[in-house]
Amino acid sequence: MELLTDPQAWIAFATLTALELVLGIDNIVFISILVDRLPPEKREVARRIGLGLAMFMRIGLLLTLAWIIGLTAPIFTVLGNEISGRDLILLAGGLFLIWKATGEIHEMYEDHGAGKSPGSAAAVRTTFGAIIGQIIVVDLVFSLDSIITAVGMVDDVRVMVAAVIASVALMLVAAGPIGRFVSRHPTVKMLALAFLIMIGMALVADGLDFHVPKGYLYFAMAFSVAVEMLNLRLRRRPG
Repeated sequence: MELLTDPQAWIAFATLTALELVLGIDNIVFISILVDRLPPEKREVARRIGLGLAMFMRIGLLLTLAWIIGLTAPIFTVLGNEISGRDLILLAGGLFLIWKATGEIHEMYEDHGAGKSPGSAAAVRTTFGAIIGQIIVVDLVFSLDSIITAVGMVDDVRVMVAAVIASVALMLVAAGPIGRFVSRHPTVKMLALAFLIMIGMALVADGLDFHVPKGYLYFAMAFSVAVEMLNLRLRRRPG
């Protein structure tokens, strides 16, 4: 009861929930692109499973804070850079994002050149289990990054868990409309894939101890989205 009546706890909860939502946007975009490769009737189920896994993974990481803190300890040194377990996960996750987004862009161009709708061939070839497996890999990377951020902001694990649950619940509401919007507009999907490459590069840089302020990334993404929204409105105008 003391926690519920503590205004500092509510401020920390609101701040962390908002931060988790911002950090979860790239997760939503990636899940939306992945499930777009499935038949339409399976996309919503895969999207909900993906975000549910993200929530349980983040809560699980919160309950193993000692392990997370241990991940920041250096394991070995390469060219003067100390590499920790967290760095290895960020490097692997960043390279996976770059590889996956580049492959998706290539697939879109191949489908377009063959006169098919983007992703149509891929949806036939990709299995539900393969998509869920890829979502788990990306959830681990994004969850680790956001939880390390949360640990630096809030001291009470209960507040962290509540913020994670609240943010994922809000993401579940937004994921469907965002996914359908990205799927309907190939240029928006291309922009989202470009964002994933940028995020992947930022993760690789972070893993090599070269920190790129997230504010720069989010400003670039917001500016690009604003320009694309203007383009979409312009294309809808008659004549």
